[in-house]
Amino acid sequence: MASDDRPLWVAALNEPLRRALMEQARIGKPTTYRELADRLGLKPPHTIHRVAEALEALMEEDIAAGRPMLAALCASKARTGLPGPGFFLKAQSLGAFSGDPEGPEAGAFHQRELRCAFLFYATLTPSGNQAT
Repeated sequence: MASDDRPLWVAALNEPLRRALMEQARIGKPTTYRELADRLGLKPPHTIHRVAEALEALMEEDIAAGRPMLAALCASKARTGLPGPGFFLKAQSLGAFSGDPEGPEAGAFHQRELRCAFLFYATLTPSGNQAT
């Protein structure tokens, strides 16, 4: 789904989600879809789906801007620290990942992207400026 086709609520989640993930990067630890949904104050139904869709919008922005993907900081409890398959499928569609979303290359890609996100965002303020 292209950004023009996204529901308005995705745009409304964009900045709060970006700030939450930038804070996670500064802390230096990933979070889960559920933790993000709770942090953003999302109420059922479909909270995890809404987080996932908003993360895909961030991925589009980050790739277009040449930044590490903040979405890499969000992992699934069910996948032992890896994001859901949608993360890898979206990364493939954006030209950032090639491989099997269920294979070992997915884990290696995620670890690289996670390290890059931690390094890149650790020194940025929520407004995107370098911290002093």
